[in-house]
Amino acid sequence: MKKFNFSFFAILVAVLVLSGCSGLNKMKKNASEINFNTTPDVVEMHGGDVDIAIDARFPEKYFSTKAVVVVTPVLKTPAGEIEFEPVTLQGEKVTANNKIINFKSGGKMTYKGNLPYQEDMRVSELVLNLVASKGAKSVVFDPIKLADGVVSTPLLVLPKEAETIVAKDKFERIIPETYEADIHFNINRANVKSSEKKSDDIAALKDQVKAANEKDNVKFRGVEISAFASPDGELDFNDKLAGNRSQTASKFFKKELQNLDVIQADQESFFNLMATAEDWEGFKELVGKSNIQDKDLILRVLSMYNDPVVREKEIKSISAAYTELADEILPQLRRSKLSVNVDVIGKSDEEIMKLAMANPSELNLEELLYSASLTDDLEAQNAIYMATSEKYPKCFRAWNDLGMTYIQLGDFEKGKSAIEKASSLYGKSPIVLNNLGVVALAEGDFEKAEGLFRSAAGAGNQVDHNMGIINLNKGNYKQAVNNFGSSCLFNAALAQTLNKDYPGALKTLDCIEEGCAMTDYLKAVVYARQGNSANMFKALEAAVAAKPEIKGMAKTDIEFGKYFEDAQFKGIVK
Repeated sequence: MKKFNFSFFAILVAVLVLSGCSGLNKMKKNASEINFNTTPDVVEMHGGDVDIAIDARFPEKYFSTKAVVVVTPVLKTPAGEIEFEPVTLQGEKVTANNKIINFKSGGKMTYKGNLPYQEDMRVSELVLNLVASKGAKSVVFDPIKLADGVVSTPLLVLPKEAETIVAKDKFERIIPETYEADIHFNINRANVKSSEKKSDDIAALKDQVKAANEKDNVKFRGVEISAFASPDGELDFNDKLAGNRSQTASKFFKKELQNLDVIQADQESFFNLMATAEDWEGFKELVGKSNIQDKDLILRVLSMYNDPVVREKEIKSISAAYTELADEILPQLRRSKLSVNVDVIGKSDEEIMKLAMANPSELNLEELLYSASLTDDLEAQNAIYMATSEKYPKCFRAWNDLGMTYIQLGDFEKGKSAIEKASSLYGKSPIVLNNLGVVALAEGDFEKAEGLFRSAAGAGNQVDHNMGIINLNKGNYKQAVNNFGSSCLFNAALAQTLNKDYPGALKTLDCIEEGCAMTDYLKAVVYARQGNSANMFKALEAAVAAKPEIKGMAKTDIEFGKYFEDAQFKGIVK
């Protein structure tokens, strides 16, 4: 029996194995020849997601014709590795349906991946894990680093900067009022009849004037007397007749006002006299409200003809109807209308504020709502709106404004409850919809908030600013910049920073009246992006001095990545 040479067999197996893996090992050895480009250079978070784009160029005679390579982008974090979706590449002799990389000419790979942002990604590296295989044989490449990450500056957005809207009062300190009465005349006459002087209409007017004259807060502005003639008869005659009626009415009422001690005898300018020769408008109105025969035909005549002579002729031709007109309509048009105009002057700001704080029940709704605008004290405003909602529980404005002050005072639950009460009373109010959106933002429901803000469009600049917060959160930085306009807000500066308008961001940050630690922190980020290390260190020191816990955030903020080993940086954040 022939003896088997084991040593020779082992050598043969080794040769076969090595020849099967030699192409893969060569690919691993020459992996540095692959040209990778990553966009952006430092991985960033936008809209709550981490997006990456990788372009790879494989050189000529690199990719084995029978090789399959699985490429997996990975974010290496202190807590572990987080993988993107892998992509598979193959040589031209592999019978599969993957992207082919040619051996002779090389080839390109384009990759886009997406992952939801996690806090662990804040300090991480983007690497590629490659595994090449031929049949059952495989080789694991050394990880290839592509970029640092993840920039999470968009998370600096301040939802608390969302703006509520106050439902404004309708308070008017000076309220104009008019007291009116009519004096009626006989046909073709201008004298004021005794019966008219003692009519209920005139008596009621005199009572109103007398009561107003006894009040210190009522000021008489004057009397208008509008005299009319009915649209029958000659126009010239009616013109003179209307003028005479205004004079006689004025003479009569002037004496009455003198007797009531409202005016002096020489106050001619107190009266404004007007005369209308033929009161066609009044005629049309009375006919329209009447039930007289041929009413529609008469109104049609008025619409067809503008000439008063033609109108009168056509209407008189409707004989049956004209009799009713003469009895029911025309007498009402032979009149002088007395209008006494006064200004009712409301309480002073001092009086309103004193009552609002001591005895709000003595103020009406508009005075109460107005009083809250006379103080910047949130506690005082809250007390006023609470008193208003108790006195006027069906007023949505009172509940809206009460909720607004609760939110500003930090009592979110009470604020939410009050604004929801306002919504139950008048849910279509754009002001209330905006404030409900602010509540949704505070609860982290950006999708609901966006819908509410869109429904509140036109309610004020506050809605635009709030939509700016939404667009910041979605990664729509250019639109967010438009939303904020020239507002001196932290979020406006953040939008400009993320839109790479660094001079604009610094200008906005400088105009914020009440700066805070985050204002200085964002300045430090902007200066770091500009490579201005001196101002960056200065701004970061100010931020840390105002809020020492910012140190921990700065230590792991990749915006300062190139300074992590800098002694001055370490001294600030230690």
